[in-house]
Amino acid sequence: MTGTQLRSWGNYPPFPQTPLPCRWRSDLEAVLSRAKGAHGTTLPHGSGRSYGDSCLAASDHVLHTRSLDRFIDADWSTGIIKAEAGVNLEEVLAAAIPHGWFLPVTPGTKYATLGGAVANDVHGKNHHRQGTFGRHVDRLGLLRSDSGRAVCSAQENPDLFSATIGGLGLTGVIEWVEIRLQPIRSSQIHLVTQRFDNLDDFFDLSDELEAQHEFCVSWIDCAAKGQATGRGVYMAGDFASEGPLSVASTRKLTIPIRPPLSLINKLTLRAFNQVHWRKAPAVRSRSTIGYDPFFYPLDAILKWNRIYGPNGFQQFQALVPEHEARDGIRALLSAISASGAGSFLAVLKRCGTVSSPGLLSFPRPGTTLALDFPQTTHLVSDLLPRLDAILREAGGRLYPAKDAHWSGEDFRNAYPEWIRLESLRDPALMSRFWKRILQ
Repeated sequence: MTGTQLRSWGNYPPFPQTPLPCRWRSDLEAVLSRAKGAHGTTLPHGSGRSYGDSCLAASDHVLHTRSLDRFIDADWSTGIIKAEAGVNLEEVLAAAIPHGWFLPVTPGTKYATLGGAVANDVHGKNHHRQGTFGRHVDRLGLLRSDSGRAVCSAQENPDLFSATIGGLGLTGVIEWVEIRLQPIRSSQIHLVTQRFDNLDDFFDLSDELEAQHEFCVSWIDCAAKGQATGRGVYMAGDFASEGPLSVASTRKLTIPIRPPLSLINKLTLRAFNQVHWRKAPAVRSRSTIGYDPFFYPLDAILKWNRIYGPNGFQQFQALVPEHEARDGIRALLSAISASGAGSFLAVLKRCGTVSSPGLLSFPRPGTTLALDFPQTTHLVSDLLPRLDAILREAGGRLYPAKDAHWSGEDFRNAYPEWIRLESLRDPALMSRFWKRILQ
C-alpha cells in the first residue's frame, strides 16, 4: 500500500491520506511513535468505509491497519473469536458460517473491519433485538502513545472500553477484538416483503413486524411527495431454522472507472424509485434468500461509490427520537423530495431501547433515515442546512461515521459525552472530523 493514497468512502472531503503501513502488531508501537514524531498526530485507518471525514487524519497521514488481518483464537463450541483489528466482517463470516455462527450485529457492508465496527459502534437491522456491535465485544486490545498497551473490557479499564466503543478511533489503536457470535442453523433468510403507501403505514408495519422478526428495515422512495411521502418497501427476516450453512460467493460486479459526472440525478432517481416501488408486492409475500443480498445489497457491486463522479457524495444519516419520529421524519423527507435530490437506496428503520456500552454510540430509541447525496454546491449551501434545522428542532442527531458537514455546536449539543471522550483521547490521534467539531 506504500505510495497509494487513501480516501473516505464518500470521496468527500477531498483530503487524500498517506498510509503508514502496519503489517504486524509488534510493529505498531514503533510506527505510532514515528508518526507522532514526524506528523504530530495520526489516525488508525482500516478499510476506509466511513463516508465522511471521521476516518481522515488531521495530518493526512494514517496508520493503515488493514494488514492486521489474522485470527488469534476461535472457540467454535462457544462462538467466541479473537482477531486482529484489520480482519473484515467478510473474513469473519467466511470462517464462522460453516461452524454455525454469524455476526450478532452487522452494518450494511461486510467490508468494514473489526476495528472500524468497534470504533463506530455499528448497528444493523436487528437493533431492536440485539443493540449495537459494541454490546457483543467482550474485550479489546488498545495501544496508546502515552501509556502503551492495555486490555479493555467492562471489568478492565472500563472507562477506556466505553470510550473506545463508538470512539471514532481516537482513544488509541485497536490491536485486536474479542467478540461473541450468534448461533445459526442456516445462512438462509426467511424474508417477508410488503409495499406500503406512506409514512404512517411504515410505522404501523414496524409496530407489527418488529415484535415478530429479528431483522427489520425499509427502503424509502425519497422522491415521493404529498400523500405518498414516505412510501416504500418493508422487509423483515429471520435466519431459517434449517438449510445450508453456505458462504456467499466472492464474485462481484465492479464499477471500473469513475465517470466524469455523477450518474445520480433527478431523472434517474425518480425513474428508478418509481419502478422499484411498483415492482414490490402490494400484498405481503414470503421468500427465502441468501444472507448476502439481505444484509449487503450494495456490496454486490464493488466500488459502487464511483457512480457519484469525481466530487463524491455525502450521506445524511439522522436519528429522530421516538416522540418526534413521525413528524420529524416526514419533515426531512418532504424537504428532500422538494429538492429533487436523494439516492437509490434510502433506508428507514427504527432503533430499539437496547442500550450500548459506547460513550458516543449513535443509536437510541427513535427512527433513523439514511441516504446519499451527490456532492454539489446546492447541497452544502441549501439542502443540508435545511435538514440540519429540522433535525435540531426534533432533538435528533447524525451518525458521525457518515458525517462530513455537521457543525461543532450541533454535534456537541447532541453528544454531550464528547467532553469525556476528549479527556480520554490519545494525544497522538486526531481526525479531521474531531478537529472540525471541536471548533
